[in-house]
Amino acid sequence: MQLYALDWWIIGGFFAFTLAIGLLVARRAGRSNEDFFLSGRDKSWWLLGSSMVATTFAADTPLLVTGIVREKGVAGNWMWWAFLITGMLTVAVYAKLWRRSGVVTDNEFYELRYSGATAAAVRGFRAVYLGLVFNVIVMANVTLAAIKIGEIMFGFSPLETILIASVVTVIFSTLGGLTSVLITDFVLFIVAMIGSIGAAVYLLGEPEVGGLTSLLSHPAVQSKMSMFPVLDFSTTEGLNLTMTILILPLAVQWWALWYPGAEPGGGGYAAQRMLAAKNESHATGATLLFNAAHYAFRPWPWILIGLISLTVYPSVSDIKQQFPHVSANIVNDDLAYPAMLQRLPAGLLGLVATSLIAAYMSTISTHLNWGSSYLVNDLWKRFVSKSATQRELVLVGRASTAILMLLAALLALQLQSVVEGFGLLLKIGAGTGLVYILRWFWWRINALSEIVAMVVSASLTAAFFYANKAPSNPDQIGDAAGWWQAFVMPDWSQTLIIVLATTVCWMLAAFLGPTESEDTLRQFCSRIRPGGPGWRRVVDKAQQEGQLMGLSNSWNMPIQIVFMISGCAAIYGVLFATGYCLYGQFMQAVIAVALAALGTLILALTWKGVASGEA
Repeated sequence: MQLYALDWWIIGGFFAFTLAIGLLVARRAGRSNEDFFLSGRDKSWWLLGSSMVATTFAADTPLLVTGIVREKGVAGNWMWWAFLITGMLTVAVYAKLWRRSGVVTDNEFYELRYSGATAAAVRGFRAVYLGLVFNVIVMANVTLAAIKIGEIMFGFSPLETILIASVVTVIFSTLGGLTSVLITDFVLFIVAMIGSIGAAVYLLGEPEVGGLTSLLSHPAVQSKMSMFPVLDFSTTEGLNLTMTILILPLAVQWWALWYPGAEPGGGGYAAQRMLAAKNESHATGATLLFNAAHYAFRPWPWILIGLISLTVYPSVSDIKQQFPHVSANIVNDDLAYPAMLQRLPAGLLGLVATSLIAAYMSTISTHLNWGSSYLVNDLWKRFVSKSATQRELVLVGRASTAILMLLAALLALQLQSVVEGFGLLLKIGAGTGLVYILRWFWWRINALSEIVAMVVSASLTAAFFYANKAPSNPDQIGDAAGWWQAFVMPDWSQTLIIVLATTVCWMLAAFLGPTESEDTLRQFCSRIRPGGPGWRRVVDKAQQEGQLMGLSNSWNMPIQIVFMISGCAAIYGVLFATGYCLYGQFMQAVIAVALAALGTLILALTWKGVASGEA
């Protein structure tokens, strides 16, 4: 692919902008731990929400969607569309609770909710588990996408791509902290959306495609167009597909699986944005904006390019033949996205290249800042240097940012498929979601419950992963060593087993394990004001002893559930209306628009009952 002078000017101007932002806000970010990781806790909903959206628009996201469309059709996106239910639950219930907590990281929450050495152990363990291990896996998957894009669009080797992409990201992330991330994210999201829409519109006009009508009549495309999978339980292939892309996501995945940006009960970098909001209402508004933009406004340019790619590169072998210089181990269906982009003209190519660089940098910068906040606040400050000065904490944060990037780059060189990495991340958190939801509203959840959930889920995931990778030939492994073959089964079966086993184990730990101290539970009620029947025992006992007397009953779960359902209706309505309009199915589009309008009306009517204050 040849990039012209105009393309390089666009890319160079973008790099200069991000570095300038980092330099401009570096002084403020270096004042304190909260300034570096929470940007002073005074940010508005629109800035925080757009930052969440930009973060989830990673360099691997369009590749992931393209791979899904090519392999499973448009309906395959229910693998991540179902997470809207999780997101709207966070909007309706958990956003304001996180803002009330006043913690610096969601890991600090553990010593607010639980007590004693066990609480400290969970906090320290998750600082390493999420801030280091899990976070590095996510960044490595995103960096793998950057490597694929770099090879196709620029002819860079994997090492060259990593060096160029990561150096600038690390510089502005270490200088400006969360403030620089938020400001650049707002611009990055706009650039990324313009680039993806522009690419889709231009590629529709390619001679092999012949416009939207011609595309949708192409035989390879027609079999992939449906937004809902056909329920087929009569064949093994049909059963596996139906369970993987519809039944499991809608029935189990949204409440049972933990995934960055779609954590049941909130958490991760989404919680970091809620904690940086100026008040509870802005935290709620930010998460609502994020879910609307992430699920309703963004997917269709990527889906269209995925469908277009089927007319140009019907199979993986066609991609391999077109790009023989690309490393064979990374040639998969997800490579079709950057393969299509090489057809763009000067100017638009530079803009799209910049949008992908922006997508990569926005995600990586967030994960660097978020992961570093765990290592600094929940590991260094809590266990290593309890009397650390603010200057020391900022320095440690900047150093850990660079180390996280280095580890992610090294791991990225070992990965092959973005879709494979997505599936692995889903399994690692399978079964832990319900405990993260209930811990806010049920006093019986204890720290041991969370430890058991993480250990069981991770152990079973490792066993299934090993079984899938291990050789199946007895001559290779020996009869006695083939016990793990019992773990070889479809992905959806593996996920259900992990969820069931993990849930049973952590519930046993909750009922049979030690309860948290009464003082800790009462302090949690006083600060968070969760309300509801799950805390009645704690509140009643405290009030009999003259405590928590002024605690108001803030339980309004019925209206929050209505808000959540109407939000899902509104956002899904816009998503489907857009698709039906593109397909030329206008009667279905009208029905979807009516659903979206009704959902939006109910959102407006119930807003005051959900969010505190005014956003």
